[in-house]
Amino acid sequence: MTKTRSAPDPLAEYNARRNFAKTAEPAGKRGRAREGAEGGRFIVQKHDATRLHWDLRLEADGVLKSWAVTKGPSPDPDIKRLAVRTEDHPMSYAEFEGVIAKGEYGGGTVMLWDKGTWAPIAGKSWRDIDDGHLHFTLNGERMKGEWLLIRLKPRKGEKRENWLLRKIRDDHAEDGDPLIQHELTSVLTGRSMAEIAADKQGRYSLAGKKDADFAAQMAKAADRNEAKAKPRKRRAAGQPKFRKPQLATLVDAVPAGNGWMHEIKFDGYRAMIAAAGNKVTVWTRSGKDWTDKFGPLVDALAALDLPPCLIDGEIVAYDRGGNPDFSTLQAVLKRGHGSQGVGDKLGLHCFDLLEIDGEDITARPNIERKERLEALLAHAEPPILVADHVIGAGEKLYDTMCKAGQEGIIAKRIDAPYRSSRTKNWVKVKCTRRQEFVLIGWKKSSAKGRPFASLLLAQSEGDALVYKGNVGTGFSADAMDDLAAKMARIERKTPPAEVDKASARGVTWLTPKLVAEIAFAEFTADGNLRHASFLGLRSDKDANAVKPEQASAAPKEDAVEISSRDRIIFPDIGQTKGQLADYYTAIAPLMLPFAAQRPVSLVRCPQGRAKKCFFQKHDSGSFGPHVHHVPIREKDGGTEDYLYIEDTAGLLACVQMGTIEFHGWAARSDDVEAPDRMIFDLDPDEGLNFDAVKKAARDIRDRLADLGLVSFAMLSGGKGVHVIVPLEPDHSWDAHKDFARRFAEALSMAEPDRFTATMSKAKRKGKIFIDWLRNQRGSTAVAPYSARARPGAPVAVPVAWNELRDTDNAHPFSIDDADKLLKRARSKALHGWGMAAQRLPDV
Repeated sequence: MTKTRSAPDPLAEYNARRNFAKTAEPAGKRGRAREGAEGGRFIVQKHDATRLHWDLRLEADGVLKSWAVTKGPSPDPDIKRLAVRTEDHPMSYAEFEGVIAKGEYGGGTVMLWDKGTWAPIAGKSWRDIDDGHLHFTLNGERMKGEWLLIRLKPRKGEKRENWLLRKIRDDHAEDGDPLIQHELTSVLTGRSMAEIAADKQGRYSLAGKKDADFAAQMAKAADRNEAKAKPRKRRAAGQPKFRKPQLATLVDAVPAGNGWMHEIKFDGYRAMIAAAGNKVTVWTRSGKDWTDKFGPLVDALAALDLPPCLIDGEIVAYDRGGNPDFSTLQAVLKRGHGSQGVGDKLGLHCFDLLEIDGEDITARPNIERKERLEALLAHAEPPILVADHVIGAGEKLYDTMCKAGQEGIIAKRIDAPYRSSRTKNWVKVKCTRRQEFVLIGWKKSSAKGRPFASLLLAQSEGDALVYKGNVGTGFSADAMDDLAAKMARIERKTPPAEVDKASARGVTWLTPKLVAEIAFAEFTADGNLRHASFLGLRSDKDANAVKPEQASAAPKEDAVEISSRDRIIFPDIGQTKGQLADYYTAIAPLMLPFAAQRPVSLVRCPQGRAKKCFFQKHDSGSFGPHVHHVPIREKDGGTEDYLYIEDTAGLLACVQMGTIEFHGWAARSDDVEAPDRMIFDLDPDEGLNFDAVKKAARDIRDRLADLGLVSFAMLSGGKGVHVIVPLEPDHSWDAHKDFARRFAEALSMAEPDRFTATMSKAKRKGKIFIDWLRNQRGSTAVAPYSARARPGAPVAVPVAWNELRDTDNAHPFSIDDADKLLKRARSKALHGWGMAAQRLPDV
């Protein structure tokens, strides 16, 4: 009798490497292989062992096939990451998170960083691993789309199995390393690496020592993150109330310049949406509750579990070509939202955010509100969308829309607040002329089966309705029947407006209640429409509000006169006051989200940077109306008015007064006691080169990441780097300053030869001073994109972490580089720079 050899245990190596009496890891037991199926679960564990790495594990043949990705997975197809094949792991390992005891195999902290499902692409199999390649897709919470693993040819004597992990270019591809840089907490518990370590060890120190003060507070982290992992508690106030929307002024040309952002003008119904968890209300522009009319959209919004918020947007329906179409929307609404397939045709394009978590943000710049909206709806999927925009280049977008047969575009001032009225901060430029008119009568048709030949139209001018002509085309059979039924209920004997005898002959008059949207070529000399076409009824608009829209000239930028434009401000390169003003005009869209609505200190150099310069934070009124004041309590108990700006005009008013630099508080002018930005300014001793500063910045980023904090780098325009941590403004200045101090001191304790947290120049020799003092009340830091009063007219510039690696100094850009800075700011690498919704750790 022949004996069959049993298959080798795929988990033998896993079990042999571990002492389960000393490690919390699960013992290795093989699971049941999926019969006739490919793919299955996948996880990624962030593992801080001998060196930090990410373990990619794919379910196959009843186990987790595993690779250690040394620098973490990158969604950038141009970045290939080394992935070292490790032993198979049991399926039970897919839920493991915690601390492997020091001295044990793999000793260190383990976070469950991602989870989901995977599958080989069509025609491939997990068995391709044996042939040295695997082409697959991931559907995780963080890693998505198409990926490739390729085994490298082994070198002679090499024992480990080296592979490369690479993202395939698709809709989920991104530039750089946003995954490992921004995703810093567990998908299982919401904890950071430091908090996972603290939960096991009861203490944690950045210095790697038993720092009692720092460690005692870290013990609170587990409780805080348990709460953070639960659904956010909604404010007792619930949903926001209705607000009148901001309306756009019709203009005859696209406004030029980088002070404008341009969006598609959607052909639908304006909607104001109040959401709080699963409670959603949809109002029309006039405040009518139309929640019941848009059931599929309401359900999609409720599923997002949003915090209390008020969103401005446009509800559309799509025609067969996938374009928003008003007539299609009318048909959808007529059938009702319960009809089969109707929900798939509706879409909500969100373009503004007025309130969030009880905070009124209407006073903040347009661009900042849009970024807050994008962050709020980051995980939304169709039919809920965030309206795209372009900065500048409005004419190009307008031409594209007109060629595609769309309605036109909306242009919005980058730096403007939200106003519940019609303003010239929002303007609309239409491809075809369209307006609303009130129906005041109809004429009988001689054609069989056609209930009317044409409709008489009017608009309100002052207190009177004024006849504007007829419309006799654009009606579908269903639209005609619907109109006939509605008009039959509002017939009257006398005309509601004065109509000439010829036009009034044979008319059945109507009470002016129905509003129609009409497309037309132009108004004739006597004020009547030419080539009018019916688009649909507007039941969301009141007849009394229908007035003519007169196109005016495109608005110009607020004019702040810059005198002495030829005065030399930077004598070493000959740059003038006028050139500095031009720089700030161009760069304002990028700078204002960080500089507006904050108390500022100005570096003024009226005679140029080489002569007497001084700081100024108060104003006696000499800056003019575009520079504002906020009263702030001083240390001595008195109150002083501090400066702040809101828009481009404010920037230029300061430049007119000799300002070169703008330095801002870490809090907003509307709540100066709530800091929302932490800054660590790395100031090197004169003997250190810039490579030492770059390495220090990256190390600080990593230590902050251990605490679950996303950070961003900025070249100061001088000789250092700022590491910036955006925060929710939900803590005090005392807590803000205390955390910054202890963080800096812990770093200086861990590496006293590299860092000092003391300002003393004597103690700074050969070291980098981690300036945490900018995080105390009243301190300021240079604003992103601010010019510096230094030789060469340099500017402070945001930089992506991967860019920092190849940067030679802290001042590579000057005021001559506005166009270059605007272009690079639109790159994927800088997308979302400086924005992150995160709270100060309770450690």
